[in-house]
Amino acid sequence: MEIQRYVVRPGSLKSLHLQEDTLPPPQDDEVQIAIRAIGLNFADIFSIWGLYKAAPKEPFTPGLEYAGVVMAVGPEATRIRPGDRVMGITRFGAFTTGLNISEKYVVPIPEGWNCSTAAAYMVQTITAYYGLFHLGALQRGQNVLLHSVAGGVGLQALKIAKAQDCFVIGTVGNASKVAIARANGCDCVLVRGPKFEHELRQALGDRPLQLVFDTIGGRYFTIPWKMLAPMGRMIVAGSSRYASVGNRPNLFRLLWHFLTRPKVDPQALPEQNRSLMGFNLIYLYEHIEMLPPILAHLEQMHLTPPHVGHTFDFEQMREAILLFQSGQTVGKVVVQTAAPC
Repeated sequence: MEIQRYVVRPGSLKSLHLQEDTLPPPQDDEVQIAIRAIGLNFADIFSIWGLYKAAPKEPFTPGLEYAGVVMAVGPEATRIRPGDRVMGITRFGAFTTGLNISEKYVVPIPEGWNCSTAAAYMVQTITAYYGLFHLGALQRGQNVLLHSVAGGVGLQALKIAKAQDCFVIGTVGNASKVAIARANGCDCVLVRGPKFEHELRQALGDRPLQLVFDTIGGRYFTIPWKMLAPMGRMIVAGSSRYASVGNRPNLFRLLWHFLTRPKVDPQALPEQNRSLMGFNLIYLYEHIEMLPPILAHLEQMHLTPPHVGHTFDFEQMREAILLFQSGQTVGKVVVQTAAPC
């Protein structure tokens, strides 16, 4: 199978370029997929910049999630057949028009979804689920703060929390994103700014803050951390404040954010009676046996399909990444290699 794939030398988006390649026949339990859509994630940005510890240090193909059509299967594949529409995850390598991967990393696309919708589902939804349930021990009816609630992870986390009848306060970067958060059930939407602490206290009223899902860092970590109720949990799944628009990271901005990052004294945690946990979804790739029960529970919740806010053609990968860096996106950014399947 002849394919095209993007290759980057870590350090600069400017080095991202298309390369022709040939896929060999799928081996063992592999399936060969013609990729139709690719979902963008913050991990892609930081891996291209060479700032993602889990990413290769030599030239590589970025990308963590995709959707497409199965073209061939290996002799040991039992679940997936040629012609199946599938969505899946990979430990890098998704910025391509085709790949071979073990069938355990792909699942059928739900009826009624196209490939663009499917490419917006896996990473964001599993990130939200794992953070809220496995680490956050989410309980029905709790009071939850979700940062970047109008983004890909934020919207999925919002749907999950509302499926558990939680009271959800969400934050957004600008007022244009308030409407979509409210349309998806967010009880109170705050535009992040200088009055954030006062506005958060006002939104909570007499309610205890029991769970925070942080993807930003800085003062938006520190303020709710101080406000967490006894036995409250802070889940850190990213630090988008380090992002900037351009081929390379803004080193002065990175240094400033690093030097002013929040400091937490572990010896004070027992007295404060709260928990701080962080995770990187890519390490769960080695524990794929966790995926089926997660997906089964998500199916029981009957969540609405993920919101695809922006689509680009495969040849516009760099433009898609620059928009994603800007923080102006709503929902998921998807790159299509062909017409949605």
